[in-house]
Amino acid sequence: MEQYVIKGGTPLKGNVSIGGAKNAALGILAAAIMSDETVTIENVPNVRDTRVLLQAIEEIGAKVKYLDNNTVEINGSTITDVTVDYDYIKKIRASYYLLGALLGKKHESNVALPGGCNIGSRPIDQHLKGFRALGAFDDIDKGMVHVKADRLVGAHIYFDVVTVGATINLMMAACMAEGATILENAAKEPHVVDVANFLNAMGANIKGAGTDVIRIKGVDKLHGCSYSIIPDQIEAGTFMLAAATTNGDITVCNVIPKHLESISAKLLEMGCTVIEGDDSVRVVATDRTLKATNVKTLPYPGFPTDMQPQMAIALALAEGNSIVTESIFENRFKYVGELARMGAKIKVEGNTAYIEGVKGYSGADVSAPDLRAGAALVVAALAAEGFSVIDDIEYIQRGYENFEGKLSSLGGSIEKVDNERDLQKFKLKIG
Repeated sequence: MEQYVIKGGTPLKGNVSIGGAKNAALGILAAAIMSDETVTIENVPNVRDTRVLLQAIEEIGAKVKYLDNNTVEINGSTITDVTVDYDYIKKIRASYYLLGALLGKKHESNVALPGGCNIGSRPIDQHLKGFRALGAFDDIDKGMVHVKADRLVGAHIYFDVVTVGATINLMMAACMAEGATILENAAKEPHVVDVANFLNAMGANIKGAGTDVIRIKGVDKLHGCSYSIIPDQIEAGTFMLAAATTNGDITVCNVIPKHLESISAKLLEMGCTVIEGDDSVRVVATDRTLKATNVKTLPYPGFPTDMQPQMAIALALAEGNSIVTESIFENRFKYVGELARMGAKIKVEGNTAYIEGVKGYSGADVSAPDLRAGAALVVAALAAEGFSVIDDIEYIQRGYENFEGKLSSLGGSIEKVDNERDLQKFKLKIG
């Protein structure tokens, strides 16, 4: 089993380039099968989740061709199967995007109930409610979701809660429905906008993405296009918090600074210097003590739930007491017990973490409980004195491309190992 072994205590410094947004890529790759022409997608993050989704797309008959590590061609004209029961697909949450894509294209889809990180309940009731409003019938049987329609007809759909997944799924299905669809209380996240822009590049008619009302006029078919995925807001935020946590100085390149404003605002409150460029953000935290602050996760443009663990590991080193409130997922503090092994003082009550800042972390053996918490524990280990070993790094590899390589380029002592001998070799080499 692969692990990260880390020697901490060195401030991270330098420039790091951010890859394509995983959450946008998953929606865009699914949407690409809706055209019968070739679609070229650039800036695809080469991570486990995207590879699994592309394998599933191939399994149902689509043609998938890698032009390089981050560019892929997809042609959905050869799709013969509307059933996605590929074993691996159950491991990623975004498999449900194939429901909306296949329903729009073939008026039928059968997809295995998705998995992914165990960070709380993520029901698909809003997805199914929307599909029904468009004229589909649904059924869940033996772990499979079945959705079918004789014809799809536009509808006025109001989401009971703000949901990124259902917003993207309904955009895909509705863009090939007859007539007009209105999605109200829609999610406004950057990756929702990116999927809408991609669908429009294929000939869809979607307006209002990025606001809470999205209007869609159905079209008969979608054509091929070339499209480049936006930079990953969460990968960028992780390196921004890595600068703060290790008292470093990192310039995060190839980003859209506006997408990072909620993170930048908190870093300023904590006493960091944040310098925005046209497509970069520099975070300077050298020779300073972090200040405590309070954070509450909210849908975009609020503070992202996917950045909550990274923020907490920084605040656990800040002077004073901080409060972190998680309002999106109910099971997102599982990393707290692992962080306690490094010396953090955090008490969790319900959806709130009460943090008492400590002077520093000490190295420890910990396990990644999910994708973002795993990345946060790696950053904590890089700030800690001594050696740490991170287990279950397959979670981290689901969403971060070459994470250890990028951290090494910033001066971090980190290596991926898969046996005890290599682990001991790293410890002897680093000393």
